[in-house]
Amino acid sequence: MMAQTDTAGGMASSTRSGAGVGVWIFRVLLVAGAAFMVYTWFQPWWSADIAVIKGENDMVLRPWGVEAVSQVRNNTDTAQFDMPGFFAPLMWVYLGVCMLALAASLFINRRFKIGPISLPIAVILIALVGLSYMSALGIAYGLGTLRSGWAGANFIGKSQILQPETGTKIKMVSDLQIGFWLSLGAGGFLTFLALVRGLFVRKPKQA
Repeated sequence: MMAQTDTAGGMASSTRSGAGVGVWIFRVLLVAGAAFMVYTWFQPWWSADIAVIKGENDMVLRPWGVEAVSQVRNNTDTAQFDMPGFFAPLMWVYLGVCMLALAASLFINRRFKIGPISLPIAVILIALVGLSYMSALGIAYGLGTLRSGWAGANFIGKSQILQPETGTKIKMVSDLQIGFWLSLGAGGFLTFLALVRGLFVRKPKQA
């Protein structure tokens, strides 16, 4: 009887140890995903090179808006690509909220219940961050395409832009940058982690 008790206790201890290892592995993966998201945040998503301006990347799209060299700002209608003044601060707040949500998901064990459906709050937080980041990329692409069309240019590829002051056409080449695809990967990775969290963090069994 004593041997059976010891065996059962050892198995329970082993199970708890394995569960603890899984939790820490997931935490490391989640922290890596958060760090990857922050890294991609500072990478350009899109850029445009205007032939008459020296250098490359005369216009660069980042999560908080479009950065343009002085020649572009002084000779074009900036309303065609500038976002409202509140947009940049809003996007930085968004990043901060995402990081707080991911940090909170490391320690929250409560579940959210709607009728028969019960999901860990941590899974919901991680999924919302991943999906919202990918959605931001889609919205940026859509707005870029729309605004480029208003300006008579292509968001992706070669364009001939009419300069109002002189009436001449200027060549421009624009394309998505590696940061766009890395950001898409970061959002996808976080969404994937939300889906597989249950494999690492097991629901504690009722005694």
